[in-house]
Amino acid sequence: MRIDIITIFPQMFEGPFNHSILKRAVEKSLVEIHLHDLRKYTTDKHRSVDDYAFGGGAGMVMMIEPVDRCLESLQSERNYDEIIYLSPDGELLDQKISNNLSLKQNLIFLCGHYKGIDERIREHLITREISIGNYVLSGGEIAAAVLTDSIVRLLPGVLNDETSALSDSFQDDLISPPVYTRPRKYKDWKVPEILLSGNEKKITEWKHERSLERTKKRRPGMI
Repeated sequence: MRIDIITIFPQMFEGPFNHSILKRAVEKSLVEIHLHDLRKYTTDKHRSVDDYAFGGGAGMVMMIEPVDRCLESLQSERNYDEIIYLSPDGELLDQKISNNLSLKQNLIFLCGHYKGIDERIREHLITREISIGNYVLSGGEIAAAVLTDSIVRLLPGVLNDETSALSDSFQDDLISPPVYTRPRKYKDWKVPEILLSGNEKKITEWKHERSLERTKKRRPGMI
């Protein structure tokens, strides 16, 4: 898989992409992640990528030309399955979306800034819009990092135990059950005896019951 991220702050990705699972995935050549500084595609002598909004109003707007030039450059080299704009009013990211995108080969993520992007970008250049929640961030970089992580961890070979992702919350439309580890007893707080029994059938039933309980309590709309 290849993911191209268009941003005006490529340095913001150094932290999340240089550690843990994402770093291992890149090192194993399971995914290519390329950052593109949008300012390199502007013809403005000051390297500006934003301008005032027609019709007035507070805030600047990202211009269409540098975005179009960047997309044309990328698309001249390969075909992309999706060109995704990280937007507060896009479809809400969930596990099904991440599962679907993990099956793609080439993806582009566009990180917005300021008051937003020229609407013509959304109308003519973007194929999909995704939001990580009903709130506004200073820019799309954090959202792009979240989306990247949620996709890459699903790629075969990324996790040491490939069955781990299959038991994550939301994979079967349920929240994951509680988990425990050593010690068995701490400050009179004990691990449920069923998990120590070795009876796989009973343990599986217990986990499913706890998943149902948690989902009904925390995400009742999923039931």
